[in-house]
Parts: sequence; structure tokens; C-alpha cells
Amino acid sequence: MIGTVVSDKMNKTVIVLVERLVKHRLYKKYVRKRARFAAHDEENASRVGDKVLITQSRTMSKTKKRRVKKKKKKAV
Repeated sequence: MIGTVVSDKMNKTVIVLVERLVKHRLYKKYVRKRARFAAHDEENASRVGDKVLITQSRTMSKTKKRRVKKKKKKAV
């Protein structure tokens, strides 16, 4: 999943916002769905606004079940 880092205040953890478009069953209109995931960032390299690729991994804490695989785009 590709998302945007919205918080980097924790040590070795970032919060990533992933957006996707889903077609509404009745109205046939596309609706934007959002999900926030806590992801492990070993080097603390990601900053707010960066686009990152996250993948599932083993459970590292109560909320961290994903890991930052690589940074796609740096924030301006």
C-alpha cells in the first residue's frame, strides 16, 4: 500500500494515511476511503508528507503490524 506519512513523533514508528477510491453500490459514485496505519520505520528516515510503501509484517506491538518498505517521494 502506498500512503502519506501524517505523523513521525514516535521513535521508529510513523502513522501512514492510505486513501483509496471505492464505487458506491447504489449511486455508482466513487467515494474516497481512508485508513491510518502505524508502521515500523527502523532508521527514522520518513518525515511528515513523504509518500511511502508499506507492507504487512509480523506484529511488533499492539498497533504496529506493518513496516515501511521504501520511500517513494520526499516531502517538499
